[in-house]
Formats: sequence, structure tokens, C-alpha cells
Amino acid sequence: MSAPAPHQAVDNERGLVRQLSTGQQLMMALGGAIGTGLFLASGLSVGVAGPAIIVSYVIVAGISLLLGRALTEMAVRHPTAGAFGVYAEMYLSPFAGYAVRVSYWLMQVIATGGQLVAASIYMSYWFPQVPGALWVLAFAVVLLYFNSRPVGRFGTIEYWFVMIKVVAVAVFVGLATLVLAGLTGEPAVGTQHITSHGGFWPFGLKGAWLGCCFVIYSFIGVEIVGVTSGEASDPARTIPAAMRRMVFGLSAIYIVTITLLVALEPWDQLGVVQSPFVSVLGGLGIPGAAGLMNFVVLSAALSSSNANLYLIARTLFSLSRAGFVPSTLGAITSAGAPLNALLVSGLGLVAAVLVRAYWPDTAYVWFFGVALFGALFVWLMIFVTHIAFCGSRRPLTSYVGALLVGAILLSTWWVPGLESTLVAGGPWLLLLAVGYRVSVAGRVSKAAGSDTSSS
Repeated sequence: MSAPAPHQAVDNERGLVRQLSTGQQLMMALGGAIGTGLFLASGLSVGVAGPAIIVSYVIVAGISLLLGRALTEMAVRHPTAGAFGVYAEMYLSPFAGYAVRVSYWLMQVIATGGQLVAASIYMSYWFPQVPGALWVLAFAVVLLYFNSRPVGRFGTIEYWFVMIKVVAVAVFVGLATLVLAGLTGEPAVGTQHITSHGGFWPFGLKGAWLGCCFVIYSFIGVEIVGVTSGEASDPARTIPAAMRRMVFGLSAIYIVTITLLVALEPWDQLGVVQSPFVSVLGGLGIPGAAGLMNFVVLSAALSSSNANLYLIARTLFSLSRAGFVPSTLGAITSAGAPLNALLVSGLGLVAAVLVRAYWPDTAYVWFFGVALFGALFVWLMIFVTHIAFCGSRRPLTSYVGALLVGAILLSTWWVPGLESTLVAGGPWLLLLAVGYRVSVAGRVSKAAGSDTSSS
């Protein structure tokens, strides 16, 4: 089975409506990337690297810049919803395109299911008597409805969803700066917490590198701009602008915020008792700080879920148009939404939530490992695809990007809690190979049946 011609692979996905502006593409990408981890500040990544986690964020920001550059070049040439999955099919092999899209679909389903569970937990702050499952169901229905609307309207909804997160970060940065400078009536905190408690490098360079294994998941989402290219109003203009603003904006948000976090509290206490965001607001005597912060993290979870559901539906739509899953999943409504792919993806969310609820220590651990492996696998394949895309023109930046992502993937083996990434990766690739063979066999059988009936 040979790879389709470039024009054929892109033509397969025609039908989606081009309504997304640069601002909407940017906000959708930020919505998928900025999740609850930033606001909750669990301390996991800081616990691995200490204050040197700042260096980890700088390293991964550099990798995301290289990724954005590679993906932008391909997306401008071939603007389509399948994005990096289609490019892998076109420039590497049909199996590569299948593996990238299926891995990305499952990774986002698991991540979105986790976000919905988190949102239900946040709602218990105000409504402790309401079962969490009811909130998961309610949020899933609302998000499915949003995603079924015309993409321009959906983009507007997500734009304002994300604005809540951006404003929250801006407020935190402003207030944290006042605290550090001693402009709140209390003594200035300064940078003492960054240099004390073992110094800036309590775990050495190794700690800063292993911190990248956690940090890189915070940047998963920059690739969303490539997916939105299939519905961009003016791909040649909006994609480069959205990607540039996305990468630099996200990097600035993360680097500035994590620097303030490790400066405000000792790194070995960060996130142990409560979110540092709540600590700052509470320390300034702002009434209802906990409730306000709960609203922000709820919005963050729902915004990420909303953007991820968009990705899930478009990825399944792309798989259908490529012939890997039933053709009914590639149907589009009059509003331009891939409704069937959206509804089936909704069932996937339900399954992810159920697995998390009933088998958290067995099946879900394996699925979580696949999700982490899938995220890094997709980034690695984007770089590899771009190398093939460039042909005789050697893209040094993509070689560097592929090397760094591959090294981070291997390094997860030495990070407590992330060992399942490589353990699950091998079986997952084997399942992908089996699934691909079954898919191809089904397609061949269907084509043979059609030829027989026509004769």
C-alpha cells in the first residue's frame, strides 16, 4: 500500500468550513495547552529539579519553538484538519499516518477524561452533595454541544474560555511581583527562596533535565494550531502568526509564572498544602480567594476539555477520510462539524472516565502510560516528518528537535511515576501494527466486494 499523492491526502479532508481567525486559533491552542497543572502547581516537577525547573521550562520552550517552526512550514503548504497525521502519511508511510493519528486520538481522550473528572472535583467545592459522575455527564453534554456548532462560533466560545485563564495568570503575575518587591505592606520576599534550601541546583544538571520530562507535557497543545489549519480563514497568513504568538506567549506565561512560584515559597514546600495562586491571593487578604481560584481552575479544566474535544473529533474525522475507520465518521453536518466523529469521541471520553473510576491502579495506569508515550511519540514524528518533507534540504533544527524529544522519552524511565511511559509504549506500538493490518485488510475486502458487485 503506497502513500497517497500530497494533493489526494489533503483533498480527502475537504468539507470543513474555514472560519477561524488568527486570534481564535491562538486561543484554542492556549486552551488546550494551559491546563490545571499550572494553576494547581502540584510540585511534582519542582520536586525533581528544585528551582532549576526554570531551566527545564526554558529547554522545553526551545523545543516547542522548533516544533512550531516545522509544523508551520508543513501546515502552510498543506492546510488540513489531519495536520501532522496527514503529513506523516504523505511523507513517511500510511502506517506512520495511522499510528500518529490513533496515538494522538487516544492520548487526547485520556487527557480530556481526566480534565472532566478534575472539573467534577472542583464542583464539589460548592456542591458537595452532588455526585461527581453527574457533573462529568453534564459537562460532557455541554462541551459536545459547543463542538457541534459552526466552528466560528465554537472558536468564539473557546476564546472567552481561555481569556479567563490568561487574565488569572496576569493577575497572579502582578500580585506576585508586588509581594516579591515588598509593595504590599509586608517585607520584600526577594529571591531568597530561589537560592536557599539547597541552592538553585539541588539535584544538579540531571535534575533540570529530568524536570523536562514533566514540563514537556505542559507544552503539549502547541500542535493544535496545525489541526486548526483545516478550518483557518486564511491559512498562509493566520497559521504562522498564530503559531508564533502561541509559542512565545505560552513560553512567557510558563517561564515567568514558574519563576514567581519558586520565588514566593521554598521549592520543597511548593504545592504541598495548597495552590501558590491561592497562597498569594489569601496573603493579600482578598475575600473569597479560595472560591475565586476554584472558579479559575474549573474554567481551566473545561477550556482544556473543550479544545481537546475539538482535536479528538478532527483526528477521528481525519482517520475516516483516510479510510482507516468507517466512512460514516467522516460525515459533516450543514454547520461544517464532523458530528459522528464527535459523538463517537464522546463515547471514548465516557470509557476513559469509567476506566479511571473503576480501575485506577491497573488499567488506567497503563492507559496513562500510553497517553504520555503518545504525546512524545507524536512530537517526535512531527520532527521526523518535517525532515522527510524538506527532502534534500537538511533541516538542522528538526534533527535537534527529534534528538531532544527522543532523549526526553527515554529519560522518563528514570523519573518516579513516569516509568509506565516506556513500559506501555512497546505494547502500544504492537497494537497499532495489528490495528493497521486489520484496517488495511478491511479496506481491501470492501474494495474487492465493490468490484465484484459492479461487475
